[in-house]
Amino acid sequence: MDQKTRDEAFNKYIKTLFNSPSFKERAIAAQNLGNLKEGRSINMLARALKSEKDDVVINRIIEAMGEIRDPKATMLIIDFLKKELEKPEEEQDKTRLFIIIESLMKIADKRALEHLGILLDSCHSDIRKLTEEAFECIDPDWKLNIKSI
Repeated sequence: MDQKTRDEAFNKYIKTLFNSPSFKERAIAAQNLGNLKEGRSINMLARALKSEKDDVVINRIIEAMGEIRDPKATMLIIDFLKKELEKPEEEQDKTRLFIIIESLMKIADKRALEHLGILLDSCHSDIRKLTEEAFECIDPDWKLNIKSI
C-alpha cells in the first residue's frame, strides 16, 4: 500500500470512527486503524476513547492501541484498567481485562507492570496466567526484580 492510499484509508477510518452512528462501523474503523500500525493514529484514538460510550468500540480502540504498540497509549489504557479494578471483582468486565492485558503486553511499556501487578492475585486463573505472560513479555526478569524490592 503506497502512502497516498494509506493516507486515504487513515482519513476514511478516522471520519468513520468519529461520525458514524453505527457502533459496528466505529468498531471496525478502530480495528482498521490498529491494522495500519501508524503512530499518528494514537492521538485520534485517544480522543475517540474519551468520548466513546459503546463498550464494543472502546474495546476495539484499546486493541488498536495495542496493535500500534506506541507507549503513548500506555497510560490511557491503564486508566481503563483502573476503572475496571475499582469495581468488585464479580462485576469486572473480564473481556475488557483480557483486552487491556494483551494490549499492554504488545506495547511492552514497563510503566504498566505496577498496575498489572494487582491482577497477579486475581481469583480467575486465566487472568492470572495472562498477567504472568504479560510480565514475562514486558520484563523477563520481573520475578528477580520483585525479590530485590
